[in-house]
Formats: sequence, structure tokens, C-alpha cells
Amino acid sequence: MNPSVDVASSKLFGCLPDRRQVVAITLINNQGMRATVLNYGAVLQSVWVPDASREAVNVVLGFDNLDQYVDGNHYIGATIGRFANRIANGLFILDGVTYQVTQNALSNSLHGGGCGFDKQMWEWSIVEDRHSVGVQLRYISRHGEEGYPGTLHVQVTYSLLRLSNTLRLEYQARTDHPTVVNLTNHSYFNLAGEGSGTSLGHQLQINADGYLPLGADLIPTGEIEPVAGSVMDFRTPTVIGDRIRVGTAQLLTAQGYDHNYALNRSETGLTIAARVVEPITRRVMELWTTEPALDFYSGNFLDGAIAGASGHAYRQGDGFALEPEHFSNSPNNPHLPSTVLRPGQTYRSVSEYRFSSAVAENWSCGIGSPPVGKAPNLGTG
Repeated sequence: MNPSVDVASSKLFGCLPDRRQVVAITLINNQGMRATVLNYGAVLQSVWVPDASREAVNVVLGFDNLDQYVDGNHYIGATIGRFANRIANGLFILDGVTYQVTQNALSNSLHGGGCGFDKQMWEWSIVEDRHSVGVQLRYISRHGEEGYPGTLHVQVTYSLLRLSNTLRLEYQARTDHPTVVNLTNHSYFNLAGEGSGTSLGHQLQINADGYLPLGADLIPTGEIEPVAGSVMDFRTPTVIGDRIRVGTAQLLTAQGYDHNYALNRSETGLTIAARVVEPITRRVMELWTTEPALDFYSGNFLDGAIAGASGHAYRQGDGFALEPEHFSNSPNNPHLPSTVLRPGQTYRSVSEYRFSSAVAENWSCGIGSPPVGKAPNLGTG
């Protein structure tokens, strides 16, 4: 390890109205990559990634001031909990008890409710070993917060691997009462650079044969349907915008893509979920995860009303989100993988965003063919 290269540092980012200080923690590895995380919302504020010529740009949407994060703009970069995505009518039954959680998306609950993990202050500390440099953030979600049962002790660790341009996210949680948990990160990516314009020209590949169709209120029907022969099929590299304006019911309902994909999994541990290539810079991002589902969101509701760190307005499609998670509304669909966490159990989830540069015309390696390298067995979330 070279401590002059692999470093972690912090500085004041802003103050909340009650004068609590929000800090920005920056991680740097010796491959030319750096990431900045806020202890407000456990937000991923920026990720600077080099291309083949070693020129680095920030590849996630974000803001240079605290006020825009406090305003809750589109969950940009935030850690999502206690339950990512939607719960129909904010209702679920657990062990015979009906729980009503906050309804903040019409009649439904979205991303943890009105004051989810994205709006909380997190304790933090630097964590380092010979493989990575990172920051661990911790939050205690009290029993009854947003209507959820159980006091939940949750932590998320962002780390940069020292020998590759990989950003690793590790989640853990424990509870004192049966509850439901579904954690993810809600970063919007644009591999051409934050504020560079549309991301709809990126090529996307998703390792999934099935997806969950949406009803009119963006709640999945609960059924898993095949992607084959539909606009939902990203099993081979496909430009995000190629079919986004096709007038199918699913794309009209979501105003683009905002769907859970059922990932193809043959074993536990990290499995490749998606691969993205930006055709001009040739930056590549692979997402590997222990989660069963991936939510692909094409930035449909970015409307030009907010400007990012570069000063450019964020418009529809200027960034896309790939959110590894359990299925939306799964507490109300017992045939889907369970999100129930009980006392004595530990919730665990790991995802890695692996960045590189495309050097060949075939951009599809890693999905539908033997993966590059062997994924370690880290267990399921």
C-alpha cells in the first residue's frame, strides 16, 4: 500500500438548519479513481473514473451544495431504505400483523417513505485494509420510523479497491423485531460525464431473462414475464434509447424504463447483473451483485428543473440508474424472494461497480459467456 496515493480525507460540505455539520469523505486509489460520499443520506456525491488515456471525469449525477440534497431531488446518489422501491398502498402483513408505512407516492410507499434513509445523518469512520480504502456509515432506524417495525441497526460501506477501478458497496443490518429490509443505492450514471447531456446513447446489457410488468400505479403485478421478443429485452447490448419511444403499454406507463429485472443466477455470491458501454469515451461499467433483482430506471422524471454540479440542467435521460435490490412490493408477493429480517439474523448485500475501457468492438463479453474472473462467494442478501 502506498498511503500517499491510496487515501481517504474529509471536509465540511455544509450545515443543516439545526447546525449539524455534513462532511464529504473522499476516497482515492492508485488507479486514478476517486469517490466522494456524504454522511447526509449516505449519498454517493461523485465518482471520478479515468478512460484509456487516463483522463478522469465524474460519471454520476450530483450536486455541489447541501441544499439540493436536502430538497430530496430524485434521490440522486442516495442510500435507499428501509425498503427500496414501492410497497402497494404502504401496507404489508408480517406474522399476522398489518403494518401501515408512509404513503409518499400517491397511495403507495416509495423508497422508505417521506423521511427515508436518504434524509438521515449517518455516523461514519474510515476503514482500510491491504485490498481497499473505504468509509463505513452507520444509522439506527428506530422502531416505528415511517411505520416500520423493529429498531434496525444498518451500515453501508463504500470502498475503492486498490488494484482496480472498482467501487464496492456492502450493506449490513440487524433488527430487534421482525421487519422487512431492502437496501440499495440510487445513483444516476452517465459514463460520458456528469452534465454532458443524454445517456440514452449508452449500450446496455442486462443479465436477465425475465422482468416484472408494471400496473398503472407503477406497482409490479408480481408476475415474472419473459423479456424475449419485447422492448424489455437487454440480453444483448442494446442502445438505451433505441426503443424507449415505442408506444408499448409498459413504456407508456413508466414514461420509459423503470422496471425490476429478475437476474439470472446459478449460484450464490456476486453475479454480473449489467454491463454498460459509452460509445465515444468507450468507458465501461459492469455491475456485479448478490441481489436477486435489478431495477433499471432511465431517468424518466428528470425534467430540467434542477442543475447539477457542472451547472448543467438535468433533463430526461441525462442519467440512468441501475439499482441492485430485492423486488418491488415483494412483502405483498410471497412467491418472490423474502425481504423479512428477524432478530438474530444479519441482512447482507454486496454490489460492485467495475469500471474499465472498451478496447474491442465486441462489447458484450461477460454476459451470456464465461465471466471475466471468478466471483467470490459472499452469500446472498
